Amino acid sequence: METIISKISHTIKDDEIIHTAGDIIKSGGLVAFPTETVYGLGGDALNPDSSRKIYAAKGRPSDNPLIIHICKLEDIYRIVSDFPEKAKKLAREFWPGPLTMVLPKSDKVPKETTGGLNTVAVRMPVDPIALSFIEAAGGYVAAPSANLSGRPSPTSAKYVEEDMDGRIDMIIDDGDVEIGLESTIVDMTCEIPMLLRPGMITAEMLKEVLGDLETDKTILAGNIAGRPKAPGMKYKHYAPKGELTIIAGKPEEVIKRINELAKTGMQQGEKVGIIGTDENISFYYGDSIKSVGKHDDEVSIAKRLYRILREFDDENVTLIYSESFSTGGMGQAIMNRLLKAAGHQILYV
Repeated sequence: METIISKISHTIKDDEIIHTAGDIIKSGGLVAFPTETVYGLGGDALNPDSSRKIYAAKGRPSDNPLIIHICKLEDIYRIVSDFPEKAKKLAREFWPGPLTMVLPKSDKVPKETTGGLNTVAVRMPVDPIALSFIEAAGGYVAAPSANLSGRPSPTSAKYVEEDMDGRIDMIIDDGDVEIGLESTIVDMTCEIPMLLRPGMITAEMLKEVLGDLETDKTILAGNIAGRPKAPGMKYKHYAPKGELTIIAGKPEEVIKRINELAKTGMQQGEKVGIIGTDENISFYYGDSIKSVGKHDDEVSIAKRLYRILREFDDENVTLIYSESFSTGGMGQAIMNRLLKAAGHQILYV
């Protein structure tokens, strides 16, 4: 398959590219497209064959549910059987935006899209190109991140092409995304809503709207057994090719241990990458040392994390050591992704 790669701009509405991409979805094909979070791999959410193609292109387990992206709030009523008042409150506050809600699905949604579940994950992105594309595609686009299953999610079209060239019909290239981490996911089918995957919409922000909010215990713990209710819960995700270990503790002890491990690794012929913050980066010794920004700048860390993991892959780094980060606010999302990428391999010093 030859993959069409079309460059587009947020500032210029390219109707021809959007129209072509929409037609591909309507005909059962797959299109990678930009959102404010990461690039998505889109197919017709109401066509079971399209969902099967998404799983095949990614090499994704078929019990890992897909998120349906919509472009108009009223479109949700076709794909859910119940839209409770609490969910409406979240939609009024955070849609369009980086929030996904899990709701009871309607009969219109095939179980191929939901990973066999009777619930459906729904989001309305804020990215204008994504919204135009979803509308052109018929209003219902199922889209996980546009990467091979298990790899870091792509925050630029370059990495979509690296993973998906020849596997899908088209890539809409809009350069780098804004946020760099996937959407927050909240299960609205529980009596008390439950945070399943943290993101830019933090637990604190959700509680301001909902009041009560529970948090799934696997967010900062190991994988769950059984069928996952949302993407990113069950399987190892976001992983670079090199072996990643997180080092946690007092800054001076973290720096000391990372340098010891890096020295040993390099002596054994490994190529060592280090992820640090601006405050500490000058103290490290390794083959490839990268800063994710200031320790208290969670927005910067989130935006840079996946790109750095991908850059280590480009550089054939075989061992990676990373500082740990706060688990409050958006730090919860950063650590969730970092722990998943490391297979929960963390060393306390």
